[in-house]
Amino acid sequence: MSGQDPILSDVAKQVSAQRGVGALAEKMGIQILELSAERAVATMPVEGNTQPIGLLHGGAYLVLGETLGSFAANVWAHPNGHAVGIEISASHTKSATRGLVTGTATALSLGKTLTVHEIVVTNEAGERLSTVRITNLIRKATSPADQE
Repeated sequence: MSGQDPILSDVAKQVSAQRGVGALAEKMGIQILELSAERAVATMPVEGNTQPIGLLHGGAYLVLGETLGSFAANVWAHPNGHAVGIEISASHTKSATRGLVTGTATALSLGKTLTVHEIVVTNEAGERLSTVRITNLIRKATSPADQE
């Protein structure tokens, strides 16, 4: 991280404490910088997440996008439910070979049963590399642990 604490809503702090960022996101070096249902920001290093010719792997953009969109949707669903991804797509428009990329998720729709987030991934120069869109289904909590 950049040496400063992430900007988290109170609900985001609860969700983060309960669920963490997830094993895959940890392995990929994803760092959450800001998190609310409406907006989420994270960084991810290019190094260690490349395909054989040295470009950031297309799937890495999707992992970053799903991490942000699903985390924001889970903040929206808390405390009476949780979110699960049901559709994700991405359009990669530029490649990255080094440094950090930043994903910024913006809520397009926050409903009772579905959320939709658009995640714009940029390089350190602010150039758009990929646009990810994720739809999450909000499911009601089925156990007391889901409601904590």
